Amino acid sequence: MFDFSTTVNRYGTYCTQWDYVEDRFGQADLLPFTISDMDFETAPCIQQALQQRLEHGVLGYSRWNHDDFKLAITGWFEKRFNVHLPVESVVYGPSVIYIISQLVQIWSEQGDGVLVHTPAYDAFGNMLNANQRQLLESPLLKTAEGYQIDWPQFEAQAALPHCKILLLCSPQNPTGRVWTKAELIRMAEVCQRHNVKVISDDIHMDVAYSSYTPWSEVAVNNDWALVTSGSKSFNIPALTGSYAFMPDKATREAFLLQLKAAHGLSSPSILGVIGHIAAYQYGDEWLDALKGYLHANLEYVAERLNLEFPTINYQVPDGTYLAWIDLNSLNIDMDELQRTLINDHKVAIMRGDTYGSAGKGYIRLNVGCPRSKVVTGVAALITALQTTRQ
Repeated sequence: MFDFSTTVNRYGTYCTQWDYVEDRFGQADLLPFTISDMDFETAPCIQQALQQRLEHGVLGYSRWNHDDFKLAITGWFEKRFNVHLPVESVVYGPSVIYIISQLVQIWSEQGDGVLVHTPAYDAFGNMLNANQRQLLESPLLKTAEGYQIDWPQFEAQAALPHCKILLLCSPQNPTGRVWTKAELIRMAEVCQRHNVKVISDDIHMDVAYSSYTPWSEVAVNNDWALVTSGSKSFNIPALTGSYAFMPDKATREAFLLQLKAAHGLSSPSILGVIGHIAAYQYGDEWLDALKGYLHANLEYVAERLNLEFPTINYQVPDGTYLAWIDLNSLNIDMDELQRTLINDHKVAIMRGDTYGSAGKGYIRLNVGCPRSKVVTGVAALITALQTTRQ
């Protein structure tokens, strides 16, 4: 019913992934598997809602603080995750990272530590460094069962006097781990024990292939915020817009003071607001079809790589459309691999150390695209690996 196989030409649209690939990889006209947006058109229900609004013709100042927006959000959590969240706890922000950054400033001081599972989304480190906070790493352990938390190390970091916040990525980027409820409960217990507040970045929540549990279901107090957006799951980051659940009234008021008074961002993009409303009211069927297509793309990657290089033993992740691939068993020169991919195959794939030292020897392959593109990219990767090993 929905077409995810037709290629859409994104060149000439000011597209970060396609038009500006040279910024990160040094060459233009590369086939990109990089920044985590998708090459698919967004859901028809969103396109129709946006077109209707544009036909009105007037694009003046707008509001987010109304029931149409907030009830669409809480309704989404109820029907997708069977979770009830109070509508008064919802706040808007221009992006997930913006909201996280403001919470970090509200809940900590310069020099304080923020605990993060690593490897981690590179924007976390950039944001913490810009805010003069210390990133406290809790490296995930790769096991036969997948990526696991090193619990003694995690608690030791949380117990540090200057550790004030756990910045959780749920599902985790780049590993694709969807935390079990038991793991989240254990994290909540550790954080309560050491008076650590929690910011949960759940932007990939809708692309979870196993059961996703929001932080609200394990929280033991109000010292938390769940920050997310429909931008990843419905491929609408260009519309801008995100939101958060903040159960603590004082935290909400402090955040809104920053949003409105300090930064003058009280009027949102009306297209972002309308896009979220349409997605959350009518986008279920499209999203379910998308998840099936993305999971099949990830299965294709696993089948091809493991056939050619059994020692990689790549496993399809619990969530996201990002293949986090460990190449350490091949003893590859990662610099040479990148040169070969770029110069010989005209392909751009993110190298793992972009996400910190825990990502050394890995690559992150974005499969949010038609299967034909995945086939081309995986074939190039396999040939480049064979060439580099020789």
